[in-house]
Amino acid sequence: MIERTLAKKLIALAQKFPVVTLTGPRQSGKTTLVKALFPALPYVSLEEPDLRQFAYTDPRGFLSNFKQGAVLDEVQRTPDLLSYIQTIVDNDPGVHFILTGSSNLLLMEKIGQTLAGRSAVLHLLPLSLQELRDSGHVFERYEQAIYTGQYPRIYDKEIAPTDFYPSYIQTYVERDVRLLKNITDVNAFIRFTQLCAGRVGQLLNYASLANDAGVSPNTAKAWLSVLEASYIVYRLQPYYKNFNKRLVKSPKLYFYDTGLACSMLGIRSGQQLDLHFLKGGLFENLVINEFIKRFRNQGRRDVPYFWRERSGREIDCLLADAETLTPIEIKAGKTASNSYFNNIQAWSAFTGVEEGYVVYGGDISLQTSNGQLISWKDLDRIHV
Repeated sequence: MIERTLAKKLIALAQKFPVVTLTGPRQSGKTTLVKALFPALPYVSLEEPDLRQFAYTDPRGFLSNFKQGAVLDEVQRTPDLLSYIQTIVDNDPGVHFILTGSSNLLLMEKIGQTLAGRSAVLHLLPLSLQELRDSGHVFERYEQAIYTGQYPRIYDKEIAPTDFYPSYIQTYVERDVRLLKNITDVNAFIRFTQLCAGRVGQLLNYASLANDAGVSPNTAKAWLSVLEASYIVYRLQPYYKNFNKRLVKSPKLYFYDTGLACSMLGIRSGQQLDLHFLKGGLFENLVINEFIKRFRNQGRRDVPYFWRERSGREIDCLLADAETLTPIEIKAGKTASNSYFNNIQAWSAFTGVEEGYVVYGGDISLQTSNGQLISWKDLDRIHV
């Protein structure tokens, strides 16, 4: 098993909370991780129809088999169980449950209703570049990292991306989409997902997306919510707090895994990506994903933002906490250029925040007179 950064946080929270809920995309490694960390707890997959039926029809009888607790996998399949788990952990502090699920919307809604204050919630995303490096998987070119993606099974079982992702999409549609929403035209939904991939790193125009997909704007928004709830895409929100200038307030669209986005775009090799019109957007996606993974692996709910004036000047990634804003420009070019810092300098003049970074596609990180130039291989140099 590739060692996961989140493991330490997961163990720590399991010692403090009677329930720990681990969510994340299908195939991100949740089951492998919880089995490895909690071998003393019985493991039950609620994907199995007979066990799921037992849990549905006789929840008390089902849970009575687990006197000390259990690992319940894909628990969003039986959300009513959570109410019974609440009663059990309230009455017996020695019982511990580890819950996993790949549907964020259904699971989090039920947890908020029944397990508030009793369950810690963590998110396991696909492997980070640092986790891959630590396990001996090193990319020489970022194009190959973008194309291959970071799902663990690709590396564990040495599966080609061209074999992994079509099967992943089929499984995702059959299991998660139909669970979340009654979508009758599955082919139309897949085409919609492909259109989303074609908008990676771009401002989201709901009307344009709906028109291209041949659906209503309300349907497009509903389908986007399904893709978000099942960890396929996310919307990066603009940062405009405390600013009086005219700023763009539409979100930008990204995928949780660039390999999946490439598959939806029909990209079949890292070399093919070299001349693709979305290369820059996909590189942005790769880098921003790494910051999101860093936050989630620390148990943090922080989210990056972007900043953009209506004149077109923008900061691709803005990391915000209670006290500081850290601007990060992302450039796919592999040769350093002073022009890479233009937007950082504009941001500094506008906000008075002097520290900023440019992440680029080259291999060498440098301190320049304009600011810090960071290789995509050295993202750990950016402390947030």
